[in-house]
This record gives sequence, structure tokens and C-alpha cells, in this order.
Amino acid sequence: MKTMNGLALCFVSVLIGASLSLSSPALAQSLPPAIKQNVQTAPKPVRTIGMEEYRKIVENPGPALIVDVREPYEYAAGHVPGAINIPRGVIQTEIWKHVGSAEKADAERPIVLQCQAGRRATLAAQTLGELGFTQTSAVIMNLDDWRTSGNPFVK
Repeated sequence: MKTMNGLALCFVSVLIGASLSLSSPALAQSLPPAIKQNVQTAPKPVRTIGMEEYRKIVENPGPALIVDVREPYEYAAGHVPGAINIPRGVIQTEIWKHVGSAEKADAERPIVLQCQAGRRATLAAQTLGELGFTQTSAVIMNLDDWRTSGNPFVK
């Protein structure tokens, strides 16, 4: 077991070192291809917003698509008005029904992802980023706090 932990720690250290060294072309050239690929395909940071910014979007969504990524039974129990329901587990296949086909989708359309607390929304934003969407935001807030603060909520 110690060997596995040591091996895992070594791999993480190599990845961290690799990501730092990619800024140096000479060092980046000496990295094994598998490590270069892992560093280059690492998830991009997800843009997050809080309750105040989300409230402004809900009140005036404009072109933004608001997506509640909770499960259908959670959505049915109450949701933010204007939000459509696409569970996080199927977002990569179901998003196209709302933005067009993969070939014709507007990858720059703002998409705001919301769940109960922000974890699933963050994962969904990462998934959409991998699909090429560039304007995704994950709402980081507790949906119960949203509701009890008197913000718009439909049952």
C-alpha cells in the first residue's frame, strides 16, 4: 500500500511540476507525451457567480440559458422561474435540444448552471467547456437560502 501511495504522490508531483514547467519551452520539450497531454487537457477553471449576480440574470435573462442541473424530482419540488431542467448526468447529450446541433450551436451563448449548492453546476460547466461552450457560469449558493431570502421560486 505504501508503494501505491508513494507512486500516486510521485505522479501528482510530476503533473504539478509539468504544469509549472510548460511555461518554459525547453523543459516542456523534455516531458513525456502522456504527461504533456494530461497537462494540456486539464480542466479549465469554471467561472462562478453568487446569489446577487444570479438574481440579476434571473430577473433579466436576455440571451442567457438558465439550466437547473438537479434531478427531475428535485426540479419538480421547486425551481427558479425560467430555468430549464437538464440533469448533470445527461447534460452532454441533452443540451443540444436547447442550443442547436453540435455543428450549429452558438458556443458563445451564455449558459448559467444552477443546482442545490454549486457542486453539480460546477461539474456541468466543466462538461460544457469540454464541448466547446465558452460562456458558462456555475452558480455557487444554497438554493434553500435563495428561496428563504424571498427570491423568485416556483413550485
